[in-house]
Amino acid sequence: MSSTFRAPAGAATVFSSDQKIRLGRLDALRSSHSVFLGRYGRGGVSVPPSASSSSSSPIQAVSTPAKPETTTKRSKVEIIKEKSNFIRYPLNEELLTEAPNVNESAVQLIKFHGSYQQYNREERGGRSYSFMLRTKNPSGKVPNQLYLTMDDLADEFGIGTLRLTTRQTFQLHGVLKQNLKTVMSSIIRNMGSTLGACGDLNRNVLAPAAPYVKKDYLFAQETADNIAALLSPQSGFYYDMWVDGEQFMTAEPPEVVKARNDNSHGTNFVDSPEPIYGTQFLPRKFKVAVTVPTDNSVDLLTNDIGVVVVSDENGEPQGFNIYVGGGMGRTHRMESTFARLAEPIGYVPKEDILYAVKAIVVTQREHGRRDDRKYSRMKYLISSWGIEKFRDVVEQYYGKKFEPSRELPEWEFKSYLGWHEQGDGAWFCGLHVDSGRVGGIMKKTLREVIEKYKIDVRITPNQNIVLCDIKTEWKRPITTVLAQAGLLQPEFVDPLNQTAMACPAFPLCPLAITEAERGIPSILKRVRAMFEKVGLDYDESVVIRVTGCPNGCARPYMAELGLVGDGPNSYQVWLGGTPNLTQIARSFMDKVKVHDLEKVFEPLFYHWKLERQNKESFGEYTTRMGFEKLKELIDSYKGVSQ
Repeated sequence: MSSTFRAPAGAATVFSSDQKIRLGRLDALRSSHSVFLGRYGRGGVSVPPSASSSSSSPIQAVSTPAKPETTTKRSKVEIIKEKSNFIRYPLNEELLTEAPNVNESAVQLIKFHGSYQQYNREERGGRSYSFMLRTKNPSGKVPNQLYLTMDDLADEFGIGTLRLTTRQTFQLHGVLKQNLKTVMSSIIRNMGSTLGACGDLNRNVLAPAAPYVKKDYLFAQETADNIAALLSPQSGFYYDMWVDGEQFMTAEPPEVVKARNDNSHGTNFVDSPEPIYGTQFLPRKFKVAVTVPTDNSVDLLTNDIGVVVVSDENGEPQGFNIYVGGGMGRTHRMESTFARLAEPIGYVPKEDILYAVKAIVVTQREHGRRDDRKYSRMKYLISSWGIEKFRDVVEQYYGKKFEPSRELPEWEFKSYLGWHEQGDGAWFCGLHVDSGRVGGIMKKTLREVIEKYKIDVRITPNQNIVLCDIKTEWKRPITTVLAQAGLLQPEFVDPLNQTAMACPAFPLCPLAITEAERGIPSILKRVRAMFEKVGLDYDESVVIRVTGCPNGCARPYMAELGLVGDGPNSYQVWLGGTPNLTQIARSFMDKVKVHDLEKVFEPLFYHWKLERQNKESFGEYTTRMGFEKLKELIDSYKGVSQ
């Protein structure tokens, strides 16, 4: 049986369940140019030293450039991936058992399907397992049908809430193992996907959520869709698992198919079900964002690849500036791990963007570390090599030289809250959602409005939601009903809340050290009280982000004031980010107890008000003053002078 619908990019190519995929002996991961790659072929797959490629294996690769004959230690996850028959085994068996959880290998594999196994860490007397599902929504686009489906699933199979993420997706918490297939298949059959929302592959591709009918915005969103499709898994494991191999096909743009299949520079595994990823996929997660000049709503520099549309004087897109090597995750007390901003690698004409992105991904696939997952992100490869060597290797896979980056205007953070004209006679309305948590009366009202007016929505990278394609005559009734549910226009939302973000943390995240989402409301209220005490105006703000651990899901290292959980009720304080999200913060103070935040923050806010230069942001002030001076101000603070 075959069904057809317009699904999100990245959910297109599917193999039916009756197509058998054999791993063979894996020795065909040998170069088709007969260059032996040593014990580890492309992607780090263990290759027995055989004299010839086995015809029983469909997997081949071109060695450009060839890697030295070395034996490298591999992490446990690499071995799980190798033995999984393209992310199937043993997850397929574990899902059939009566246990409420899956085993360690299946825990790693189900991430590729868009799910994490969790348990409530606050319950005593045993673990109550459930699964979090994350959708894949390039550019944050959510069709009306999918939104209503997610809303229903949250009530029937989840915990009654939806969570909007910092990567423009939904998270659905609390799904029991026995309901996974029902929930997954419902998402797939209603224009959605969770494929690749987690795991060692390209994650959701960001783009500005604003539905402007402008050439550059439309081109950025189209490019995000195409990159998502290019880097989507092709071997069919997702559909085999959740819809019994039923084919859900969409028409991919021909340029995507052509770029994926192109192997003129040795990028592909020949005859593999995964031509870009092979059996091993990538060393770690991989993140891409696309935007237009000035619009940094996507936190561009925090991504492995950042892509910026470059247009001519007539507004016609001509090509892209590309940035590489961003990433937020780090580990406490390990200075060898760090957050990093992406840096420019160059410019490519618009017709080359998919080939350039693919070349960057393949460079990370071939050279990223697979022995220690703490150092497996592409930022560590670039930090080790330097941008010049990295560019040289990428250009071998790209087949061309990057052109010099084009000059761009200053970046701005754009929230898109409130009412805006789309440019086609319709309007869109951006709504602030604290920490992205949609529940209670807010959830009920959003459902009613979206269903009544048949509205498509978009999720922003700041955990907010945008209602699209609204007729002028709908504005007043929609505004009224939303306000009654607490979904207010931006002039009625505290400026501190508008830019704040937090990760979920407790009780379900297994990595959380302390509170984030549940703790940030009181933290923001306390900061507002400190502002009032030192005489700062209501319309002044500071970008505050809180995470329960150092992995950085809410991107705290870009905040002017970042709080990173480092113990029970304790935070590491980071200072020095900027409102336009272009400067990375630095660690200022460790082990600050949550009840002591005023002792640190109030002196800083007080002296910022007194000593700042013209329109100097809090982050810029803390950078200019230097941390030694700031600590002196905290130690000598006597309270607000009258």
